[in-house]
Amino acid sequence: MRLICTHCGSVEPWPTDRWACACGGPRELIDLPAFDLEAIDRRRLGLWRYRAMVPLPAAVEPVTLGEGYTALISGAWDGLEVHWKLEGLNPTGAFKDRGTSLVVTDILTGRVTEVVEDSSGNAGASVAAYAARAGIHARVFVPAHASPAKQAQIGLYGAEIVPVSGPRIEATRAAERAAAEGAVYASHVWHPLTLIGMATTAWEIWEQLGGRAPDWFVTPVGQGTLLLGAWRGFQALLAAGLIERLPRLVAAQAERCAPLVSAMAAGWDEAEAIVPQTTIAEGIAIVKPVRSRAILQALRESHGLTPTVNEEQIVEAHTRLARMGIHVEPTSATAAAVLSALQPHVSTSETIVVALTGSGLKSPPKVE
Repeated sequence: MRLICTHCGSVEPWPTDRWACACGGPRELIDLPAFDLEAIDRRRLGLWRYRAMVPLPAAVEPVTLGEGYTALISGAWDGLEVHWKLEGLNPTGAFKDRGTSLVVTDILTGRVTEVVEDSSGNAGASVAAYAARAGIHARVFVPAHASPAKQAQIGLYGAEIVPVSGPRIEATRAAERAAAEGAVYASHVWHPLTLIGMATTAWEIWEQLGGRAPDWFVTPVGQGTLLLGAWRGFQALLAAGLIERLPRLVAAQAERCAPLVSAMAAGWDEAEAIVPQTTIAEGIAIVKPVRSRAILQALRESHGLTPTVNEEQIVEAHTRLARMGIHVEPTSATAAAVLSALQPHVSTSETIVVALTGSGLKSPPKVE
């Protein structure tokens, strides 16, 4: 297998010790195993049922906590029939576990004893948990303002928490400096296996819908690994002749931090960094997604949408979901809040899947 840089197009062998291309761009894996219906391990219900499609040596023992194959439940929202993909049911309470299981499994093959990561909470908790499972030390750089509950979760797994003052990007810069000094960067954004882990979301949805793809796939987008990885997963199903068409993608963003919206409107190939405002959807407060070039291409190829919602709409959606028995973190509620923007575009016969990316237990309400 090989890696291709989505910025400059250069190709190099996989595996590699470098977490970014020499040009500074992110890479994706090419020459991947084709999706094979007969190769699904139906004895397993988690992510690793798709082991044959995961580009890791067969002899490597997975670092797993039972991630994947989360519930898909149906419901209604403002007249729309919706299927909610409950990613908060993953082991650490968020979708990030899909990528982390593969990333830590890969890193462990190099006999690494410590990893670093940057995160506003979910990715850090995921890396901390899987590092603990693998018996290695994790050092997580977090924004000092990140959710106390998420920081506590990271610490409970035994990881070293390094609070970083300033906006979210400063935590990333701190982790990148540590990586430049020789630390192993277990980045959910940069590591190419993250997207393979996220592709399993599409494969699960396809199975859960009885062997078909949805017409729409909606998810909150910060760095966009779930949106892009799921898109790659649906593309693999199409290439295998198992679906007839690809879903339209919907990248939900908060008004206070929406770099993809500006890029789509302007026709840019890549998002420009914006000046963010504080948002309750802290998990998607990313000023410039690392993989914005590939994300924008996927959105355009799918005839997708990039709706935004304000803070009040996010809070309202958060409460409405809870009244339906679905407790998510505010970031996840963004995906439900944008559904009203879909109404003019959706027919009653179309299937909508909405990824609810994190458990509400990660952001408990304040008790006065």
